[in-house]
Amino acid sequence: MSMPATITIETHQNEFLPAEGRTVDAVLTVTGSGVAGGGAAPTSRTDTAEIILIDASGSMSGSKLVAAKEAAAAAIEALPDGVAFGIVSGDTGARLDYPSGNELAVSSPRTRRAAQNALRSVRAGGGTAIGVWLTLARTLFARRGAAINHAILLTDGANGEAEKTFNDALAPCVGQFVCDSRGVGTGWVARDLIKIAEQLHGTASGIPDPRDLTADFVAMTSAAMSKNLAGVALRVWTPTGARVQFVKQVHPEITDLTDRRTDVSARIGEYPIGTWGAETREYHLRVDVEPNPVGEEMLAARVSVVHGEDVLAQSLVRAVWTDDMASSTRLNRQVAHYSNETELAEAIQAGLSARAAGDVEQATARLGTAVRLASEAGREDTAKMLAKVVDVIDERTGTVRLRSVAASIDVEMAAVGSRKTRQVRRESSD
Repeated sequence: MSMPATITIETHQNEFLPAEGRTVDAVLTVTGSGVAGGGAAPTSRTDTAEIILIDASGSMSGSKLVAAKEAAAAAIEALPDGVAFGIVSGDTGARLDYPSGNELAVSSPRTRRAAQNALRSVRAGGGTAIGVWLTLARTLFARRGAAINHAILLTDGANGEAEKTFNDALAPCVGQFVCDSRGVGTGWVARDLIKIAEQLHGTASGIPDPRDLTADFVAMTSAAMSKNLAGVALRVWTPTGARVQFVKQVHPEITDLTDRRTDVSARIGEYPIGTWGAETREYHLRVDVEPNPVGEEMLAARVSVVHGEDVLAQSLVRAVWTDDMASSTRLNRQVAHYSNETELAEAIQAGLSARAAGDVEQATARLGTAVRLASEAGREDTAKMLAKVVDVIDERTGTVRLRSVAASIDVEMAAVGSRKTRQVRRESSD
């Protein structure tokens, strides 16, 4: 398998702590340069597998299913030769519509045409069991044994499985393949899409207009084909007495990795960060350390990007104790930015959860906080999204009134949109 020309990691932090200070924050910028020898997707990929999972439940009949077939056909056309691929349609069951049999096909002009023809026979009917679809995808990927596995999952409604059934199906998929989840139309549920994206290192989004599916499917396929290194992790070493409080991906989407730690030793833990190509992601690390006297310096963490036992890049997180208040209170731009972005996302998600539970007071308070934070951060996109769920009385103070009636699609779009963040501009970096 081809390897990235380079992966780099850079630490952004204010290393100065006040006397008795314990908490060390750092934002880690990880950048992959893409395929060795150039950033373009290769013309042949024998180490990659792609599965497209199409909701074929009864509610998909009509324009949504037509658009889904067109999008799947376009995604298949975008596959390089040599990629293993398949098309699965699902309702309460799951079927491999192409190829016939129980193994994936290999992409070529002939198989791509055959797959596009097979899409014509997909019909809508029945309910929705997303866990069943994911289980079939996992089985097919395992049979192929490719190094890099990617799935696109499209649904237009709520998952009909019991939560435990769905969770039991999703858990074995973790680490086996990446899955981008999409909702089409107005009946999908953000909770399902977000859970898939967070567990399977993918993205989650809503596509209200089915006509927009094709461009999105091609973009997801192209992005997947640009990946060339799977099973990457952040390895975090901390000194005796220190404790990792959290590790979160904060860009391009927020995902909490803290509970996914695998202990290498008492002082070293690894956090999976998925499959990589030419891209940049950022992570917020918070470590609690034992205080040292003023003037002392210590290594608070050593963070490595690893692939198996290969160390691809490494960066250091420092702690220096000082009695200079100006130094210890200075905010690092990246840390401050992503702390605010995470707080905004948490406020939106908490507010929407309270709204769904019928807790008007809590929903109003949390969504009001979100409106205020969006205003302070200049997040006009988020402000417009929130204005569809609440009536904004004063954005500066976060005074809002919960709308008694809000379109369900606006609520779900707000939920998936809350995970997406803006990167700190280069010229603002310390």
